[in-house]
Amino acid sequence: MVLVAGFLVFGVVVAIAAVIVVREAGRMTKEPPPVLFSMDEAYAFVVEHLPDIVAATLTPDDVRRILAFQWEYFRQTGVSANGSKEHPAAGLMSHAAVVGGNEEIDYILRRTAETGEEYLPEQVEAVVETQLEYLRVIGAMSTPAEAPTDAALEPAPDHSAVERPPDDD
Repeated sequence: MVLVAGFLVFGVVVAIAAVIVVREAGRMTKEPPPVLFSMDEAYAFVVEHLPDIVAATLTPDDVRRILAFQWEYFRQTGVSANGSKEHPAAGLMSHAAVVGGNEEIDYILRRTAETGEEYLPEQVEAVVETQLEYLRVIGAMSTPAEAPTDAALEPAPDHSAVERPPDDD
């Protein structure tokens, strides 16, 4: 009798656990957890994946400095937040931030020059592009947006009035 009661209690506990696991899995499918950024992981990724020609010209401290200024740029332009506050509304920003664009590269070059370190734009661009690849890998950023082509902006041609040649049946 005690053995049957033990199996019954064990079965109830397993059933409750199964219900909780299934419920949480469904919730996570609908609302995946936010991506967590780790500066140390990003740094390790960038150092490992930086193109050899650039890696040969930068020290690990140089890479860390460039990444720190990139992250500073992200915070100042409203691209990132640590979860403690809302992201700035698009209407409140003076203009949209372009991640990986010339404005970001210029900002990093200016900030590093202010600290007494000078880098070539190609060096900074390589670090930034590798960092953006890391953000894509962890799911914090999607693939780059493509600018609309002129053809995409034009209305589709109206083929309803085009005469079709007769069938040769």
